[in-house]
Amino acid sequence: MRVLLVFLGTGQMALNIHASNLDTVGVTLLQTVTTNVNGAGVHVAQPEAADPNTSPGTNTWEVNPAVVGQPTNVFIYISSAGSNTTYPNSLGFESHHAEQVAGNFYGVPGGVATNVAHVDNFEADYFFNLVIASNFPPDINDPVVNQSFIFTAADGSHVSASDQQGLDSAYDNYAAQYNTLFISGAGNGAPAQVNPPATCYNGIGVGVSDGSSSIGPTIDNGRAKPDLIAPGGATSFSTPFVSGAAAVLMQAGLRGDGGSSTNSAANIRTVKALLLNGAIKPADWTNNAPSPLDTRYGAGVLNVFNSYKQLTGGKHGYTVSEIIPSGNPHPPNGDTGTVSTLSGWDFNSILSISNNNLPLLLQDGVNHYYFNVTNGVSNATFTATITLVWNRQQNQTNINNLDLFLYNTISSNLITCSTSLVDNVEHIFIPHLPQGRYDLQVLKHAGNSVSDTETYALAFEFFSLPLNISPSGTNTTLSWPIYPAGFVLESTTNLTAPIFWSTNYPSPVVTNNQNWVVLNATNHIQFFRLWRP
Repeated sequence: MRVLLVFLGTGQMALNIHASNLDTVGVTLLQTVTTNVNGAGVHVAQPEAADPNTSPGTNTWEVNPAVVGQPTNVFIYISSAGSNTTYPNSLGFESHHAEQVAGNFYGVPGGVATNVAHVDNFEADYFFNLVIASNFPPDINDPVVNQSFIFTAADGSHVSASDQQGLDSAYDNYAAQYNTLFISGAGNGAPAQVNPPATCYNGIGVGVSDGSSSIGPTIDNGRAKPDLIAPGGATSFSTPFVSGAAAVLMQAGLRGDGGSSTNSAANIRTVKALLLNGAIKPADWTNNAPSPLDTRYGAGVLNVFNSYKQLTGGKHGYTVSEIIPSGNPHPPNGDTGTVSTLSGWDFNSILSISNNNLPLLLQDGVNHYYFNVTNGVSNATFTATITLVWNRQQNQTNINNLDLFLYNTISSNLITCSTSLVDNVEHIFIPHLPQGRYDLQVLKHAGNSVSDTETYALAFEFFSLPLNISPSGTNTTLSWPIYPAGFVLESTTNLTAPIFWSTNYPSPVVTNNQNWVVLNATNHIQFFRLWRP
């Protein structure tokens, strides 16, 4: 396998992080309503390829702590020449690209995870060859790794399918062994195909929210990548927003914000499921079944506030589990139990029974989660977003086959499902779900399975967002909950087509977990709505 590790991005962007980007990815709102959710205590890694735009052009991969507002003692610099805890040092040279990545990742004041405990700044060739692809990979003890580089073939073209598979396997094995979440840029230049290492099963591939980045599916077997998008102008700089969000969720999970099961809250499968499930869908988001995600946008635009709120919804186990003959129908089984919240997560296992000598005895496993989706308002509908994540297991080529199904329990009708044969992510998005009782099923197929038992993470959200309007003296007050985030207030004076909606309103004030907008009362008829652009 001859591949080249290639720097991503120009490295010439301004180091100031626009507040609008932090608004977009949910950081500003998260910091408004929480205390010290900033990545504190989490160790991270930042491997960096040489920056050709910075003199001398070779061996330029280091972050200058002063540029990103961090003390030198947070960093260790590591390359084939050794390691060093001081800056500057003899191992390498300052990289503007590395500093822009770091600024979005953990920079002060404009990064997402401003209080990370430690940064291992690796030279990227050393990191891949001596850490990831080593015969005996060492544990770097960094659960979040940002990779703003791609691999290409020796001639600069896209790697072959076989080379991609080799790269993916190296990363997936490391991730499964050490619970390490690799977050990697998909590459720049749509419609070019997504590049490794963003293609690995157990990591998160990141695109740019302006649609300029490389797209899926993967060339090896058509998997859905990228997983998420974020602002940034190039994937080098969108990726660290996601890495910072992962560090924030890990910190929150470890300190108990998601409940007492802190190890499962901070597991890379849980963090990945929460990040994908909290994402906001662009207006033209779509997926072509059985693919679970959009080939351009993945699950949507990163919003760490939504992901954090789902984490704080707590861990909720399945209502009932059953084993059924493989391939049989699996409608709701009439259980009366109910998951106690409409927003939360689970980290659990599922069992199927395989007997290759007696295929008629194959048994599928089904874990049922029952939800009463209602808010007491008769005409209200809900939006449902559900994400299932599991790992490709260490030293395995294939994955276990898990699916998601959502049934109406009264009619036993299937509402929707996610049934990819190649992805280790399943994702359901329903924007207009009627109120009712629903059976959410995680199903594990028995045939050709890697193992009878699989561990998975599940994130879920059912919501109906009310818009409240009330007089306040000579003014009109509009309010709505801060969660889920991503909605803007719009109005029109006429509901006859064509309808023109205006968004010319001040930013809402956040008080008591509500968005508040106060408008001058007029004699004109106005209609208001909340809309996710």
